Amino acid sequence: MPLSLHAAFVPGALQMIGTTHGLIDKAEAWCSEQGSEPAALIGACLHDEMLPFAYQVKSVADHTGGAIEGLRAGVFSPHMEAPPQDFAGLRAKLDQAIATLEGVSEDELEAKIGAPMFFQMREFKMPFTADNFLLSFSQPNFYFHAATAYDILRMKGLSVGKRDFLGRMRLST
Repeated sequence: MPLSLHAAFVPGALQMIGTTHGLIDKAEAWCSEQGSEPAALIGACLHDEMLPFAYQVKSVADHTGGAIEGLRAGVFSPHMEAPPQDFAGLRAKLDQAIATLEGVSEDELEAKIGAPMFFQMREFKMPFTADNFLLSFSQPNFYFHAATAYDILRMKGLSVGKRDFLGRMRLST
């Protein structure tokens, strides 16, 4: 049986949102234990030329639930608003993405295969088919941003490991 677009995208997206939720939980607990201001982690970057933890979390939401919203509209444009600057706001962004992903059916995604889809940022526009947009653009992006969020916390000294990144795996029963 062939793999559906839904099966190729949605479960992995939900897994990485769960991972990112767990990273926020670990970050909040670490701040409490260390007596550190949350802004120290929320605004932390791996490098001066990279965006902070909050942006990485926001981007996980944008490239999962936001990708589905873009697919429905036929165009995905990055949300340019600033990311939330507190743990509750970051969680809320992820929760919105979860709701969107849980609301998309296999039939809806299968019907989009081959449909034209665009990534647009200001005047820059990249053409895709809907399936190639999800699998070659959004999927690598949400993994990248989840890994970067994880790396920021590791760099700051939090005790997170590979299992924290893998999150809830889909094991056989």
